[in-house]
Amino acid sequence: MTKKTPFYEKHIEYKAKMVDFAGYRMPLQYKGIISEHTRVRKTSGIFDVSHMGRIYIEGKDALEFTNWIITNDVLKIKPYQALYSVMCYPDGGIVDDLLVYRLPDRILLVVNAANTEKDFSWIMENKRGNVSVKNLTEEIAQLAVQGPKTEEFMQKIADNDLSHIGYYHSDEISIAGVPMLVSRTGYTGEDGFELYFNRESALRIWDIIMEAGKEVEIEPCGLGARDTLRLEMKYCLYGNDINENRNPIEAGLSWVVKFHKDFIGKKALLKIKEEGPKEKLVGFETEEGVPRPHCKILDKNENPIGTVTSGTFSPSLRKGIGMGYVKKEFAKAETEILVDIRGKKYKGEIIKSPFYKNASHK
Repeated sequence: MTKKTPFYEKHIEYKAKMVDFAGYRMPLQYKGIISEHTRVRKTSGIFDVSHMGRIYIEGKDALEFTNWIITNDVLKIKPYQALYSVMCYPDGGIVDDLLVYRLPDRILLVVNAANTEKDFSWIMENKRGNVSVKNLTEEIAQLAVQGPKTEEFMQKIADNDLSHIGYYHSDEISIAGVPMLVSRTGYTGEDGFELYFNRESALRIWDIIMEAGKEVEIEPCGLGARDTLRLEMKYCLYGNDINENRNPIEAGLSWVVKFHKDFIGKKALLKIKEEGPKEKLVGFETEEGVPRPHCKILDKNENPIGTVTSGTFSPSLRKGIGMGYVKKEFAKAETEILVDIRGKKYKGEIIKSPFYKNASHK
């Protein structure tokens, strides 16, 4: 049975085009993907991200256990800080990518919607020490309010100062009298906040944010704009760019792998790092044609060298952009390539990420 998020009524009220996604009825778009995308880049947009999984780890060994199941180092951050990481299988394949919040008395893992049950099972299978693990996804509402003008109107409805919350930091404060965890995180490249609060307050908080955001012409945004925004930043999407058959070294995520500590998959990843990956995840642009997942990437002589994992028309750059794995010898920036789009070959070039250079947070 398809689930509904706490904001489902609002999506219907705002006449969203609804689709089934990761077991939920979710808004694909409202006014339109380009309009919503541009609004986030210019002022602010609001996203229902309540479909994301929220898993809490508590107990005296919560920090050490979390450090064992993720590749990044949660011991290096302070309470109320967050970090991006992956969880890996023993062979180095990626279980999921996730946000990890170190809170004073617990750890919050925010995982991909389609992976919530799988991730929870994986964590329980590898449980050790004095910890309790709870999947509280259905009890908590989650909103992302993103864009360079977000703080100026959100401060007017916040009961506490928002300016002290730094990038990838959080705090437990109140907005319009509702206690919540507010973090300066997001997957758009823009400044903004993610809010975690009780499900019962969902519709009221939505309305309050939409009213306060009128001054910057805030728009509700769907999955379509969320995808184009993250792709312009070359942020990975699980299921497209990373999965259990890919490892963080070839995916360009070596920066979240801390080899000075122990974690599941360390031995395999050390070997991959020492030998060097055979393929690398790259970003590329096409002047014509819009690349889509599964399109073949060719060298200048039309020899196959890789496959597109994500692709779209970039509303900000007005050109085709994509990501894909190519043989490592073709992974350097400025390498000329061809992309086979429905049988027609379009010229492209591998570029340094991100594609969009002017985001308010990079």
